[in-house]
Amino acid sequence: MRRIIRNVLRTGQESDVWPVALLLFAVLVPAVCLLWFMSAAMRNERLAARQKLADAYRVQLSASQTRLQQHWKETVAELEKLVATTPAPAAFARCVQSGLVDSVVLFNELGHISYPNTPCAIGSDFGDLEPKWQEASRLEHGRKHLEAAKRYDALARETTNVHAAARAFQAQARCLVQAGQTHAVIQLVNEVFGSERYRGAADPQGRLIAANAELMALELITNWNLPAFRSIARRLEARLTDYENPVLAAPQRRFLMKQRQGLSPGEMEFPTLAAEQLAAAVSGSQHPAALMPAYPLTPSLSDSGGEGDRRAGQGTASGKFTLQRSGFPDLWQFAAARGRVLALIRTDKLLAVARAVMASEDPLPDVKVTLVPPDVDAADAFVTLHVGEQMPGWRLALSLQNREFFEAGAGRRTTAYLWTAILVVAAVGVLTVIAARLMRRRMALARLKNDLAATVSHELKTPLSSMRVLVETLLDSPAWDEQKTREYLRLIAQENNRLSRLIQNFLTFSRMERKKHTFHFLVLSARSIVDAAVESMRGHFDAPGCRLEVQIEDNLPPVMADADALAAALINLLENAYKYSEEIKHIVLRVRAENSSVIFAVTDNGMGIPPRERRRIFQPFYQVDERLSRQGSGCGLGLSIVQFIATAHHGSVSVESQPGCGSTFTICIPAAPAAASFGKEVVA
Repeated sequence: MRRIIRNVLRTGQESDVWPVALLLFAVLVPAVCLLWFMSAAMRNERLAARQKLADAYRVQLSASQTRLQQHWKETVAELEKLVATTPAPAAFARCVQSGLVDSVVLFNELGHISYPNTPCAIGSDFGDLEPKWQEASRLEHGRKHLEAAKRYDALARETTNVHAAARAFQAQARCLVQAGQTHAVIQLVNEVFGSERYRGAADPQGRLIAANAELMALELITNWNLPAFRSIARRLEARLTDYENPVLAAPQRRFLMKQRQGLSPGEMEFPTLAAEQLAAAVSGSQHPAALMPAYPLTPSLSDSGGEGDRRAGQGTASGKFTLQRSGFPDLWQFAAARGRVLALIRTDKLLAVARAVMASEDPLPDVKVTLVPPDVDAADAFVTLHVGEQMPGWRLALSLQNREFFEAGAGRRTTAYLWTAILVVAAVGVLTVIAARLMRRRMALARLKNDLAATVSHELKTPLSSMRVLVETLLDSPAWDEQKTREYLRLIAQENNRLSRLIQNFLTFSRMERKKHTFHFLVLSARSIVDAAVESMRGHFDAPGCRLEVQIEDNLPPVMADADALAAALINLLENAYKYSEEIKHIVLRVRAENSSVIFAVTDNGMGIPPRERRRIFQPFYQVDERLSRQGSGCGLGLSIVQFIATAHHGSVSVESQPGCGSTFTICIPAAPAAASFGKEVVA
């Protein structure tokens, strides 16, 4: 019967795959969908939290944007005010000294560059004294420097033209230098060019003569601590920073500034020199028309009156302002004052101005707002906002200096979603496992119920069929032979005993499963239990080739046991030994005392049990040999009943076996207390 059940269970396991697979599929698909939805919900929650925070911070950026736009509007208005009624050189100095921009290029109403200006040639005709000038020049070229110096001095004092006189004094100083009269040169420069009369005197190229002469004098003085050096140096520095003098042109001013700084490096700095150089570089790099803004802001000579007036009202006059790239790296430009001013500002100054403007606002904690140029990536910014049409491509970037508060806000919600998903999936997984196990158990029980009926019918049918055949044989005999009749009756009795044991095993197993089995424990001798078991199995071992050997030690302690139950356990072991032994059967039943316990050991010379099967042979309905052609009968309940009885007696059962070398099954039962009396019922 056990073989049939085992085969059915094995084939049933294959049929269990599809229901379990369908169950897992039905559960895993919703679980995966749930995880996907939870993941999407966490992403959406994070994006929503980011969006809410970005909306709040965008208000801060809008305020910064407004203040920045207002700053540039005020800057343009201030530049327009500075150049409104001021000459170009003075307007340049005022724009630079205001600190609003790094430099400017100024235009006149015709669109021509008015600053940085170029020298303007000034006529200085000596008139009737021209022959004397020619004579002095011949002496200078003839290396008669002292005589030439005297002629130049006389000519300068005789002429009434300031420019001609300044040219003559300059030539005199030049000749004195050639003659080595350094002291005389310094004295001449101090006395002559220090006077207000020669403040605007220029040479034919339009260069300021007094400034060049003073630089020459400073280069001749080797001791910078002399009062003469300091006096001339202060006068030269005042000339170079005096943008009200219309004669001193931008190229000469830049040259003299650099030369003066070179005489005493680190001690003298001209605040407008960098602006002068920047304006010169920008104005000299392109045609003046290319420097103008994209829209003409002033009328030109080619315009008609109406068209010129219309364009004059555009641009900054109507509030327009556009920051554009210049032709130089990190340099930006914008037009103001109806196109008369091209303001130049470097990137670092732009950023510094933006920081100063935005620092005046009420700052938010752990937040930093910066101005980002068009060519700089602002990927790390939390939120950005374009500055506007005034600064195309520029952005205001807000960065979180401490992202923990945002992560904490978004993390709490996402953590709740995550734990919800984990708990739901875990619950679904647990329920799936439980459902799968219950399903398989119900299916196994259903198969067991069906197959058990078939197995019981088969196992009961075998002894009944044998008895029916023997009875029919006796009834069909014409005359009863006493010896034959006794043999048949003995066989019928054996089959009857076999049937009784089979039924008893089923009943015992049923009571075991329902926990309804009752034991009556008595203090018994081990020999009485062995005798009862051997007497019940004696008919099996009377056959030829079968030998049962019983070895019982003397003076065994009594045991507290249920006589019928413990005898039934030994009978099951003896019956299994009989069934699974070789054709010549030799079975040994040994009883001994060991460590306050009584050991019942049954040894056979059968086929043995493989190591991997030893842990499973005590399971109900399990048999090692599951072949349909196996010799032994039974349903696989005997060893499970033996284990149940041994456990109920507070003992244990074990097996030692090797394939082909037989097996030894051992039942270990605790000995009864020394004060117990034989035959006295102790526990029921």
